[in-house]
Amino acid sequence: MVDPLNPAIPDLAALHALGAAQQPSYPDAAAVDAAVARLRSYPPLVFAGECDRLTDKLAAVTRGEAFLLQGGDCAETFDGVTADNVRNKLRVLLQMAVVLTYAASVPVVKLGRFAGQYAKPRSSDFETRDGVTLPAYRGDAVNGFEFTEAARIPDPQRLVDVYHSSASTLNLVRAFTTGGYADLRQVHAWNTDFVQGSAVGSRYEAVANEIDRALTFMKAIGADPDEFHRVEMHSSHEALVLEYEHAMTRIDSRTDLPYDVSSHFVWIGERTRQLDGAHVELLSKIRNPIGVKLGPTTSADDAIALSEKLNPENTPGRLTFITRMGAGKIRDLLPPLVEKVEAAGLQVAWVSDPMHGNTYEASSGYKTRSLADVTDEVQGFFDVHRSLGTWPGGIHVELTGDDVTECVGGLEDLAEMDLGNRYESVCDPRLNRVQSLELAFLVAEMLRKA
Repeated sequence: MVDPLNPAIPDLAALHALGAAQQPSYPDAAAVDAAVARLRSYPPLVFAGECDRLTDKLAAVTRGEAFLLQGGDCAETFDGVTADNVRNKLRVLLQMAVVLTYAASVPVVKLGRFAGQYAKPRSSDFETRDGVTLPAYRGDAVNGFEFTEAARIPDPQRLVDVYHSSASTLNLVRAFTTGGYADLRQVHAWNTDFVQGSAVGSRYEAVANEIDRALTFMKAIGADPDEFHRVEMHSSHEALVLEYEHAMTRIDSRTDLPYDVSSHFVWIGERTRQLDGAHVELLSKIRNPIGVKLGPTTSADDAIALSEKLNPENTPGRLTFITRMGAGKIRDLLPPLVEKVEAAGLQVAWVSDPMHGNTYEASSGYKTRSLADVTDEVQGFFDVHRSLGTWPGGIHVELTGDDVTECVGGLEDLAEMDLGNRYESVCDPRLNRVQSLELAFLVAEMLRKA
C-alpha cells in the first residue's frame, strides 16, 4: 500500500509488514503517530539540490576521479550537540581532507557522519548487568543510555529531538564551513593546540607550511578562488528507524521525486540489507545518494541484486558499497565481490569501513579497536583494488575530534590499560584526533601508489 501523503513510497504499515529489522518496540502507538505527524510538519533539514550535487561528486568517485572521506561519531548524543564538539569533529575532518588532497593530489569529497547518526542496530535486544536485564540502548533516537528501566523504554518523542538536534548541528556546520573557519588560510590554526610534542601534528604542520607557500604564490599571481575560503560538507547517517526516515521523505517541488530530506546521504546497515526488507524497499524509492554496508557474509550475487534493486538505472554516484570485512578477511573476501560487480557493468563507488570488522573486547571489558588492524584493512582494500585495476574510492571511519582513549595503538602508543582514562563513546570505540590524522597520512601514501 502506498502512502496517501506521498504516493511515491510505501506507507509505514506496508514497510513494517515486510518484517523490518532492528526497529524499536514502542509501547504507545498513539505517541508514535503524534511524533511522526509532528516530523512531517517540519521543514527539510537538507535540500534535494544539495543531494543531487553530492550524487555528482560521488559519480566522480565512481569514475576514479575523486576520493570519499566519510567520518564522525559512532552514535551522536543529544548532549553532544555543542559548538565545541561540532567544531572539533569538523576540524579533524578538514585536517584529514587537507592531508589527503595535498599529499595525494586527488579531490576529496567530504561527508560527515553527523546530524542524524542517533540510532544504532544492536546484536541483542537486551542487556544484562549484575543480574538485571533491560532493553538494549539503541541510541538517543530510541532510548536513554542510563541503565534504568525508565530510561530504556523506547520513546518516539526522541525522534522529534533528533530532528532539532540535527538542525542545530547542521546550522553549526554551515556556519563553520562558510564563515571563515574552513578557509585554507586557517590550516595552521586548526593545528595549534597539539602540534607541540606530537609527531603527527609536526608532520601536519610541514604540510600546512607547504600549503601556505602555495597560497602565497597563488595570491601573488592574482588567483583567489572561492574554493580556498569555504568547503561543502555533506551530512550522512544510517537510515535505521523507519518512522523517522519515512516522515522526513518529501516530494521535491522541482522534479516531483521523493528525497529523504533528513540527510544528504543515508546508508543501509549490514543488519538491515535484506533484499526483500523494509530498509531496502524504502531507500530504493528515494533519490538521495545511498550506501550499503557489505560484511563478510555478503556474496557477489547479493551485491549485484542490491545494486539492481537500489540503482536500476545504473546511475553513477547513486550507490556506494561500503565494505566491512575485517583486516584478516578483506584480501580473501573482497576480490570476488569487486570482480563480479564490475564485470556486470554496475556503477558503484567502493569505500572501506575498516572499523566494524575489527572490534574486540579488551581484558578490561572495554570494546576497542587497534589502529594497526584499521590500517591493515584499508591497506588490504587498496591492495585488492590495485590488483584488479579498480578504484579504491574512499574510507568510512568512526572518529572524534577529542583526545579520547577508545582505540589502541598509533604513535601515541595507547595500550589496553589506557582505555579507561577517557572512554566516552556510548557505543563503539572511535579513533581520536591524533589517530585519525595518522590514518590520513597513511591513506595518502596508499593513494599516491593507487
